[in-house]
Amino acid sequence: MLISRLKLKNWRNFQRADDIPLRQRQFIVGPNASGKSNLLDVFRFLRDIAKFDGGGFQKAVKDRGGVSKMRCLAARRDPEIVIDISLSNDPDDVEPLWRYAIGIKQESRGYRQPILSFEKVWERNKLILNRPDPTDKEDAERLKQTFLEQVNTNADFRDIARYLNSVSYIHLVPQLLRSDAFFQTGALENDPFGQGFLVRVAKMTPRTQKSRLAKIENALKIAVPQLQQLKFERDNDTGKPHLAALYSHWRPKAGWQREDQFSDGTLRLIGLLWALLEGDSLLLLEEPELSLNNGIVSRLAPLIYRMQRQGKRQVLISTHSESLLSDKGIDGREVLLLTPGQEGSSIYIAGNISDVKPLLEAGLSVGEVVLSRSKPPEVEQLELFG
Repeated sequence: MLISRLKLKNWRNFQRADDIPLRQRQFIVGPNASGKSNLLDVFRFLRDIAKFDGGGFQKAVKDRGGVSKMRCLAARRDPEIVIDISLSNDPDDVEPLWRYAIGIKQESRGYRQPILSFEKVWERNKLILNRPDPTDKEDAERLKQTFLEQVNTNADFRDIARYLNSVSYIHLVPQLLRSDAFFQTGALENDPFGQGFLVRVAKMTPRTQKSRLAKIENALKIAVPQLQQLKFERDNDTGKPHLAALYSHWRPKAGWQREDQFSDGTLRLIGLLWALLEGDSLLLLEEPELSLNNGIVSRLAPLIYRMQRQGKRQVLISTHSESLLSDKGIDGREVLLLTPGQEGSSIYIAGNISDVKPLLEAGLSVGEVVLSRSKPPEVEQLELFG
């Protein structure tokens, strides 16, 4: 299952985004402050609402600074925030399996807490939940919680809650992964920076560890040709988990290294590839090109595609990298271009832009054609005259 359609109203940078189609692999490009991170945060917000172990609607809004911080600055007469997603087995399915939509506003008086203006669920286009219902109208406090987050009310559409609860975000920071601080203080909630990555590997059964690391090893050899073998091991004295890699070396038995000796780029690659195999829900990647040289970045898109087919995850990727988008196998429909304006940012499907489509059909890469549109004019002038 994947998120096949997205509609937004007054969310962060986006005053309105109507019926945006999403593919199995979706790249998001645009200039700084156009809303790439905020677009990814739509799905983190829904995950935080659907959490089975704490969280929920009120906490998800509070963690983002309240409704006023979430609302688009261009919202004036109609301040309601709306998020509307469709879930399908295939991005080209005409009829989605599920559709979930919520409207968010503030109480008009009192503590100005966030409340639902509506919550709706469709199963195969049949409306099965429509709030506020008569009971909500009698007791307005009920609108401070979604039915999605409550197991006693989401039984008829729990597949949506399970899917959203499994959404993951990774922006792996190699320095945190190498640090022992995890064992002393614990990782951040949902571990977005990969601090507990080795612990997650350690929790897998030996068979799963071996299978996943073998797939990652084969994929890594494309980007890191000198790598020969990748394995999981524990420290004999402390029992702490480690990754070890054998590299080709002129001295016999001198090529084994642990993760504290890996380059930042190798660690980020391993974490990214593991995440692609870790589940079948949505994976959010923010600038995966960081710490990687251009040669490896240019191979990243096909690597993601290859691992994605094995793990069956939908992946949304924000990027500034022309090298990442240089792969001719990237379909123009797989790229969303964010363009800021006075009334908020607009979202365009790159392959549908009239003067972009013929260039892609002529054989130019998305990176060559689309990324130039995501640079502010002053940057283009610097490159022209620099």
